Amino acid sequence: MEKSTDSFYHTSVLLQESVDALNIRPDGVYVDATFGGGGHSKEILDRLGADGRLIGFDQDEDAQQNALLDERFTLVQANFCELKRFLRLHGVQQVNGILADLGVSSWQFDVAERGFSFRFDGPLDMRMNRQQETDAAMLLNSYSAEQLQQMFSNYGEVRNAKTLANAIAEVRNVKPLNTIADLKNIAQQCRMGEEHKYLAQVFQAVRMEVNGELAALESLLQQSAEVLAPGGRLAVITFHSLEDRLVKNFMKHSTFNDEPEKDIYGNFSKYFRLMTKKPIEPTEKEKKENSRSRSAKLRIAEKT
Repeated sequence: MEKSTDSFYHTSVLLQESVDALNIRPDGVYVDATFGGGGHSKEILDRLGADGRLIGFDQDEDAQQNALLDERFTLVQANFCELKRFLRLHGVQQVNGILADLGVSSWQFDVAERGFSFRFDGPLDMRMNRQQETDAAMLLNSYSAEQLQQMFSNYGEVRNAKTLANAIAEVRNVKPLNTIADLKNIAQQCRMGEEHKYLAQVFQAVRMEVNGELAALESLLQQSAEVLAPGGRLAVITFHSLEDRLVKNFMKHSTFNDEPEKDIYGNFSKYFRLMTKKPIEPTEKEKKENSRSRSAKLRIAEKT
């Protein structure tokens, strides 16, 4: 596989806004939790001094080809849910900022063999980390109809999740689902409303389940409260309401609920001070230049 350029691998969304949000100290220690093509990392390094340090995380082995040759930079091939463990392995106890861009990279979407997009045919894979055992095909062929329904409803907000789940269960009794076309054909027969939107919801739900995305995000947020130094910044770019709700609630209430929780003394525990009352969204210019940025929302908080 040829080495890709950053612009081909992924166009970084809200690049200046998200890095500005970190309020970078030249001698600080920062984390790019979703390294990808390295766009955000490059911008962070440009603002760091000689004594600064940046640690990038990406579980996708393909991201290793974009590793930056800079002595201040370390790239960890791991899911960001292992943030705390790998920071300690690299001798880091506290950091001054954490940035996470939760979007799937353009590279992953545009390579048919990864199975993320319904625009191509290829294997039903969808694994961010191809070392893990369970891929989309295994999931779709092994889950009960009830589990499939729950997945499509919870992660894709598919309105006729039960109909779709039952259709998959019926088809796989005759022939297992192995390709993108297999899933796409069933979804097209069950679709409600506009086809592209419906397929996007279906594929999003499967991808999120395969990769345990919401559980990983919850873990990242909880660990960020532990490893950020007082005054350190957390900047998270989300792309759909499920992610955004988790980030919003945790930054605001330090829980994943819509209301804060009290301790045994009746006090509220708050890890963060909100830096944005409303999320920052891409400009119209960025939306036109990069259509995948249209649903992006950036939220920023500071460790108290």
